[in-house]
Amino acid sequence: MDIFTQYSDPHPFGSPAENSETASSLSDAGSSARRPGNHWDEEVLLASSMPKRRAGRKKFKETRHPVYRGVRKRDKNKWVSEMRKPNEKTRIWLGTYPSAEMAARAHDVAALTLRGTSACLNFADSAWSLRVPASTDAGEIRRAAAQAAEGFRPSHDDQFVEKDCGESVKGSCEEVVLDDHQQESVMYMDDEAVFDMPGLLVNMAEGLLLSPPQYRLEEDDMESNAHEVSLWSFSI
Repeated sequence: MDIFTQYSDPHPFGSPAENSETASSLSDAGSSARRPGNHWDEEVLLASSMPKRRAGRKKFKETRHPVYRGVRKRDKNKWVSEMRKPNEKTRIWLGTYPSAEMAARAHDVAALTLRGTSACLNFADSAWSLRVPASTDAGEIRRAAAQAAEGFRPSHDDQFVEKDCGESVKGSCEEVVLDDHQQESVMYMDDEAVFDMPGLLVNMAEGLLLSPPQYRLEEDDMESNAHEVSLWSFSI
Protein backbone atom coordinates (compact mmCIF):
# COMPACT_ATOMS: atom_id res chain seq x y z
CA MET A 1 0.00 0.00 0.00
CA ASP A 2 2.80 2.39 0.85
CA ILE A 3 4.59 1.49 -2.33
CA PHE A 4 1.46 2.18 -4.43
CA THR A 5 0.95 5.53 -2.75
CA GLN A 6 4.54 6.47 -3.36
CA TYR A 7 4.37 5.79 -7.12
CA SER A 8 0.83 7.13 -7.65
CA ASP A 9 1.58 10.77 -6.84
CA PRO A 10 -1.12 12.94 -8.50
CA HIS A 11 1.46 15.70 -9.18
CA PRO A 12 4.59 13.85 -10.25
CA PHE A 13 6.02 17.00 -11.93
CA GLY A 14 5.38 19.37 -9.05
CA SER A 15 2.35 21.22 -7.78
CA PRO A 16 0.28 23.50 -10.07
CA ALA A 17 1.49 26.52 -8.12
CA GLU A 18 5.12 25.61 -8.75
CA ASN A 19 4.43 24.99 -12.44
CA SER A 20 2.68 28.38 -12.71
CA GLU A 21 5.62 30.19 -11.11
CA THR A 22 8.06 28.43 -13.44
CA ALA A 23 6.03 29.32 -16.54
CA SER A 24 5.75 32.91 -15.37
CA SER A 25 9.50 33.22 -14.89
CA LEU A 26 10.17 31.78 -18.34
CA SER A 27 7.68 34.15 -19.90
CA ASP A 28 9.34 37.14 -18.23
CA ALA A 29 12.74 36.00 -19.39
CA GLY A 30 11.51 35.62 -22.94
CA SER A 31 9.86 39.02 -23.01
CA SER A 32 12.97 40.74 -21.66
CA ALA A 33 15.10 39.05 -24.29
CA ARG A 34 12.86 40.41 -27.07
CA ARG A 35 13.13 43.98 -25.93
CA PRO A 36 15.14 46.02 -28.41
CA GLY A 37 18.47 47.08 -27.06
CA ASN A 38 21.13 48.21 -29.48
CA HIS A 39 19.34 46.53 -32.34
CA TRP A 40 15.84 46.61 -33.82
CA ASP A 41 13.84 43.38 -33.75
CA GLU A 42 10.76 44.76 -35.49
CA GLU A 43 10.40 45.02 -39.26
CA VAL A 44 11.25 48.54 -40.38
CA LEU A 45 8.67 50.33 -42.51
CA LEU A 46 10.58 52.33 -45.12
CA ALA A 47 9.30 55.32 -47.05
CA SER A 48 10.88 54.00 -50.25
CA SER A 49 8.51 51.02 -50.16
CA MET A 50 5.47 53.32 -50.00
CA PRO A 51 5.39 55.59 -53.07
CA LYS A 52 3.83 58.99 -52.57
CA ARG A 53 0.63 60.02 -54.24
CA ARG A 54 0.81 62.86 -56.71
CA ALA A 55 -0.11 66.20 -55.26
CA GLY A 56 -3.52 67.53 -56.21
CA ARG A 57 -2.23 71.04 -56.70
CA LYS A 58 -1.60 71.81 -60.36
CA LYS A 59 -0.99 75.55 -60.23
CA PHE A 60 1.85 75.33 -57.74
CA LYS A 61 5.29 73.81 -58.08
CA GLU A 62 5.78 70.50 -56.29
CA THR A 63 8.24 70.97 -53.42
CA ARG A 64 7.97 67.59 -51.70
CA HIS A 65 10.88 65.18 -51.97
CA PRO A 66 9.94 62.31 -54.27
CA VAL A 67 11.04 59.65 -51.75
CA TYR A 68 11.79 61.05 -48.30
CA ARG A 69 8.89 61.63 -45.93
CA GLY A 70 8.48 65.00 -44.24
CA VAL A 71 11.02 66.73 -46.50
CA ARG A 72 10.32 69.72 -48.74
CA LYS A 73 12.62 71.83 -50.90
CA ARG A 74 13.01 75.56 -50.47
CA ASP A 75 14.88 78.17 -52.46
CA LYS A 76 18.69 78.12 -52.80
CA ASN A 77 18.88 74.32 -52.48
CA LYS A 78 17.68 74.26 -48.88
CA TRP A 79 15.55 71.48 -47.44
CA VAL A 80 13.05 71.75 -44.60
CA SER A 81 11.81 68.96 -42.37
CA GLU A 82 8.53 68.74 -40.51
CA MET A 83 6.40 66.08 -38.84
CA ARG A 84 2.65 65.92 -38.43
CA LYS A 85 1.48 64.96 -34.95
CA PRO A 86 -0.56 61.74 -34.82
CA ASN A 87 -4.32 62.34 -34.96
CA GLU A 88 -3.76 66.10 -35.15
CA LYS A 89 -3.57 68.73 -37.87
CA THR A 90 -0.60 70.55 -36.38
CA ARG A 91 2.97 69.99 -37.51
CA ILE A 92 6.28 70.15 -35.69
CA TRP A 93 8.90 72.25 -37.44
CA LEU A 94 12.23 70.39 -37.41
CA GLY A 95 14.50 72.93 -39.11
CA THR A 96 16.15 73.82 -42.42
CA TYR A 97 19.13 71.81 -43.68
CA PRO A 98 21.60 72.01 -46.58
CA SER A 99 20.85 68.49 -47.83
CA ALA A 100 17.78 66.32 -48.19
CA GLU A 101 19.45 63.47 -46.29
CA MET A 102 19.91 65.62 -43.18
CA ALA A 103 16.27 66.70 -43.29
CA ALA A 104 15.20 63.07 -43.70
CA ARG A 105 17.22 62.04 -40.63
CA ALA A 106 15.56 64.78 -38.61
CA HIS A 107 12.16 63.48 -39.67
CA ASP A 108 13.11 59.94 -38.60
CA VAL A 109 13.85 61.15 -35.08
CA ALA A 110 10.44 62.78 -34.79
CA ALA A 111 8.70 59.75 -36.32
CA LEU A 112 10.33 57.36 -33.85
CA THR A 113 9.45 59.64 -30.96
CA LEU A 114 5.79 60.07 -31.86
CA ARG A 115 4.96 56.73 -33.51
CA GLY A 116 7.46 54.27 -32.09
CA THR A 117 7.78 50.97 -33.93
CA SER A 118 4.98 51.88 -36.35
CA ALA A 119 6.90 54.87 -37.72
CA CYS A 120 7.60 55.11 -41.42
CA LEU A 121 11.33 55.83 -41.67
CA ASN A 122 13.44 57.24 -44.46
CA PHE A 123 16.45 55.09 -43.52
CA ALA A 124 16.43 51.60 -42.07
CA ASP A 125 19.37 52.21 -39.72
CA SER A 126 17.61 55.18 -38.14
CA ALA A 127 15.70 52.72 -35.94
CA TRP A 128 18.81 51.85 -33.92
CA SER A 129 21.37 54.52 -34.77
CA LEU A 130 19.47 57.68 -33.80
CA ARG A 131 18.91 58.92 -30.27
CA VAL A 132 15.21 59.31 -29.52
CA PRO A 133 14.14 61.73 -26.77
CA ALA A 134 12.05 60.41 -23.94
CA SER A 135 9.67 63.37 -24.06
CA THR A 136 7.22 64.16 -26.84
CA ASP A 137 7.61 67.89 -26.31
CA ALA A 138 8.08 69.74 -29.59
CA GLY A 139 11.17 71.56 -28.35
CA GLU A 140 12.86 68.33 -27.23
CA ILE A 141 12.05 66.63 -30.53
CA ARG A 142 13.40 69.60 -32.47
CA ARG A 143 16.69 69.63 -30.55
CA ALA A 144 17.15 65.86 -30.89
CA ALA A 145 16.37 66.03 -34.61
CA ALA A 146 18.92 68.80 -35.16
CA GLN A 147 21.62 66.88 -33.29
CA ALA A 148 20.92 63.70 -35.26
CA ALA A 149 20.96 65.52 -38.60
CA GLU A 150 24.24 67.23 -37.76
CA GLY A 151 25.93 63.85 -37.63
CA PHE A 152 25.12 63.34 -41.31
CA ARG A 153 26.28 66.70 -42.60
CA PRO A 154 28.22 66.19 -45.87
CA SER A 155 31.89 67.09 -45.90
CA HIS A 156 33.23 70.04 -47.90
CA ASP A 157 34.53 67.76 -50.65
CA ASP A 158 31.20 65.98 -51.00
CA GLN A 159 29.12 69.09 -51.45
CA PHE A 160 27.84 69.82 -54.91
CA VAL A 161 25.64 72.39 -56.55
CA GLU A 162 22.27 71.26 -57.86
CA LYS A 163 21.09 73.30 -60.83
CA ASP A 164 17.94 72.97 -62.92
CA CYS A 165 19.29 72.63 -66.43
CA GLY A 166 16.07 71.35 -67.99
CA GLU A 167 16.80 69.13 -70.99
CA SER A 168 20.28 70.44 -71.58
CA VAL A 169 23.10 68.01 -72.15
CA LYS A 170 25.04 66.96 -69.10
CA GLY A 171 28.14 69.05 -68.76
CA SER A 172 26.69 72.15 -70.40
CA CYS A 173 25.58 73.54 -67.07
CA GLU A 174 28.70 74.42 -65.11
CA GLU A 175 29.45 76.73 -62.25
CA VAL A 176 32.87 78.10 -61.40
CA VAL A 177 33.56 78.37 -57.69
CA LEU A 178 36.63 80.25 -56.46
CA ASP A 179 38.15 79.52 -53.12
CA ASP A 180 39.30 82.25 -50.73
CA HIS A 181 42.86 82.30 -52.09
CA GLN A 182 41.68 82.68 -55.67
CA GLN A 183 39.20 85.36 -54.74
CA GLU A 184 41.94 87.40 -53.06
CA SER A 185 44.16 87.09 -56.14
CA VAL A 186 41.47 88.54 -58.41
CA MET A 187 42.07 92.33 -58.54
CA TYR A 188 39.86 95.04 -59.91
CA MET A 189 41.75 97.42 -62.22
CA ASP A 190 40.41 100.96 -62.59
CA ASP A 191 41.24 102.10 -66.11
CA GLU A 192 40.59 105.75 -65.32
CA ALA A 193 43.01 105.68 -62.38
CA VAL A 194 45.75 103.78 -64.22
CA PHE A 195 45.68 105.68 -67.51
CA ASP A 196 44.51 109.01 -66.09
CA MET A 197 41.58 108.96 -68.47
CA PRO A 198 40.00 112.28 -67.42
CA GLY A 199 43.27 114.15 -67.93
CA LEU A 200 43.96 112.34 -71.18
CA LEU A 201 40.60 113.33 -72.63
CA VAL A 202 41.14 116.97 -71.64
CA ASN A 203 44.57 117.01 -73.28
CA MET A 204 43.14 115.53 -76.45
CA ALA A 205 40.43 118.17 -76.54
CA GLU A 206 42.94 120.96 -76.05
CA GLY A 207 45.15 119.51 -78.79
CA LEU A 208 42.38 120.00 -81.36
CA LEU A 209 42.35 123.75 -80.65
CA LEU A 210 46.07 124.25 -81.35
CA SER A 211 47.35 125.41 -84.70
CA PRO A 212 49.70 123.10 -86.59
CA PRO A 213 53.42 123.92 -86.39
CA GLN A 214 54.85 126.27 -89.05
CA TYR A 215 56.57 124.66 -91.96
CA ARG A 216 60.10 125.98 -92.42
CA LEU A 217 61.35 126.16 -95.93
CA GLU A 218 64.94 125.42 -96.72
CA GLU A 219 66.93 127.76 -98.95
CA ASP A 220 66.96 125.21 -101.77
CA ASP A 221 63.19 124.95 -101.75
CA MET A 222 62.39 128.65 -101.50
CA GLU A 223 62.63 129.29 -105.26
CA SER A 224 60.50 126.31 -106.20
CA ASN A 225 57.86 127.10 -103.62
CA ALA A 226 57.81 130.84 -104.10
CA HIS A 227 54.50 130.79 -105.96
CA GLU A 228 52.77 128.36 -103.57
CA VAL A 229 49.87 129.73 -101.54
CA SER A 230 49.78 128.93 -97.88
CA LEU A 231 46.64 127.15 -96.71
CA TRP A 232 46.96 128.49 -93.16
CA SER A 233 46.87 132.03 -91.89
CA PHE A 234 49.18 132.80 -89.02
CA SER A 235 47.94 136.32 -88.48
CA ILE A 236 45.49 135.26 -85.80
